[in-house]
Amino acid sequence: MYISKKLREESISEYLLYMWQVEDLIRANACDIDRIEQTVVASYNLPEAQHAELTEWYANLVEMMRLEGVEKNGHLQINKNVIIQLADLHIRLMHSQKFPFYQAAYYKALPFIVELRAKGGQDKSELENCFDALYGVWMLRLQRKEVGKETAAAVADIVKFVGMLSDYYAKERAGELDLEE
Repeated sequence: MYISKKLREESISEYLLYMWQVEDLIRANACDIDRIEQTVVASYNLPEAQHAELTEWYANLVEMMRLEGVEKNGHLQINKNVIIQLADLHIRLMHSQKFPFYQAAYYKALPFIVELRAKGGQDKSELENCFDALYGVWMLRLQRKEVGKETAAAVADIVKFVGMLSDYYAKERAGELDLEE
């Protein structure tokens, strides 16, 4: 919860990836709040009030996952909404003539995005495919598994594109992004 608040303020893309990890952590604990409290919350060694607050945050996420039917796979609507917001901003950036570097980053990543779609992401948006790739590579690295050179190169282009989008998202939220011609 504390990490998610900080990431939401600093980098929406890192926030989203973190929240996907939280969803997987909840699933790994069988959506059981008692297990989550013992295996996750207890590891933070927090004062009692913060411990209770963090446990409540996880309990709310567990309840949301149950209500939305994403206990086994998929993502919470709050996380899907982030993708929707980013996709909306992406479209507006692509339609503006003020952001040629962003557009160039997108077009550089596009062949990899198309390839991701062809490998099974047809029912997902381009951005969700990008985040799936980033999350997958992140999980491989956490498991200390090797990432191939081609994959690493593709992900580097996707990281640049998503990073720029995330930066523009932060600027828009701060009222510092002018999309008008």
